[in-house]
Amino acid sequence: MSFIKNLLFGSYKTSEDPTGISGNNKDNADATDSGDAPIVEGIFYPRTLSKFNGHDNEKIFIAVRGKVYDCTQGRQFYGPSGPYSNFAGNDASRGLALNSFESETVREWDKSIDTLDDLKPEQKESLDSWESHFANKYPCVGTLVPEPGVNI
Repeated sequence: MSFIKNLLFGSYKTSEDPTGISGNNKDNADATDSGDAPIVEGIFYPRTLSKFNGHDNEKIFIAVRGKVYDCTQGRQFYGPSGPYSNFAGNDASRGLALNSFESETVREWDKSIDTLDDLKPEQKESLDSWESHFANKYPCVGTLVPEPGVNI
């Protein structure tokens, strides 16, 4: 719904935090600003990352091995109608390692962060290649960490 409001009325700010996380958290305050200002590198929880999916926020952020990348310029791939849209606002590490773009490879924001401990050597190599691709193509805007009491 906020996407439609932004489309019709332009971007707006509210004092209410829709994620339920206190607005006093400086690390997430900069990272969740939906304005046109540059993103300040910060800390993301899976819950806050999930907002940057191209629907709820125009920006598209994707995590790979704990680093969060601004993939907004790749909207045709990761945006709402793109072939890899299920990665938007999520940790895409397992899906990239398995070369699978199925939604089952993406964990919900309220689950623990995937440790990737069970990956086979060839899957780790694939993930290494994808990680290098993201690092060379998209700006890193932060790190993905577990939210205390939620993802631990």
